[in-house]
Amino acid sequence: MADILLTNDDGIDAAGLKALEAALEPVGRVTVVAPASERSGAAQSITLRQPILCAPAGPRRWKIEGTPADAVLLALLRLMERPPALVVSGVNLGANVGENVHYSGTVGAAMEAALHGLPALAVSLASREPGDGLEAAARLGALLARLLLEEPLPAGILLNLNVPRQWSGRVRFVRQSRRITRSVLREEDDPRGRLYWLHEVRLEHQPEPATDWDALLAGDAALTPLSIDRTHEPSLNHLSHLAERVTGLLGRG
Repeated sequence: MADILLTNDDGIDAAGLKALEAALEPVGRVTVVAPASERSGAAQSITLRQPILCAPAGPRRWKIEGTPADAVLLALLRLMERPPALVVSGVNLGANVGENVHYSGTVGAAMEAALHGLPALAVSLASREPGDGLEAAARLGALLARLLLEEPLPAGILLNLNVPRQWSGRVRFVRQSRRITRSVLREEDDPRGRLYWLHEVRLEHQPEPATDWDALLAGDAALTPLSIDRTHEPSLNHLSHLAERVTGLLGRG
């Protein structure tokens, strides 16, 4: 039976993680290593210059005082006897599409796995209220996990799955959308200074065709391949003249 590492950014007691853990049990031998509490917005950050507390939370389960990427690193470097055949992150409550891909701890954990050469899948439900959609997202995540064990991803690639709460039953392979929200601040007075609360507000515009947000608005599950290589290939040629200009300016100095 294949070894599967499961993590998330909503914390080890989150309903989404428990639903996905149960759905994955028939697929492989599941080991859970997850933050002890919610670490949403942690992206792929890791903990440096301070220890990471790790404690057992049941058979093949550990909770850590760290980020989702920390959880993947501890699992790979210490807690698991051998590297897993697959790393799955989720189910996250809330969509991870558009610019949120860059902030998401759910995607960050999968990205950390891909960075270590492991197939990885991030699973999110496009709703803060789980309802019946959570079980559907977990089932779809487990089905994809089974397929990925049969047909591994290319090196350096992970899959980002987003499932709408009212799912049509269709799955679309789509690209990441552009910015879909804007950041806003709410201010409060405090004896220590000024408090700022960061929130997101959805932008009112039509989604781009064949994108993750377009699929979700149509009731379809969105499946997007993401790469750990962030090089923009066209610019290697298009902007290469800048290197010559910089070299020339340095020579004049």
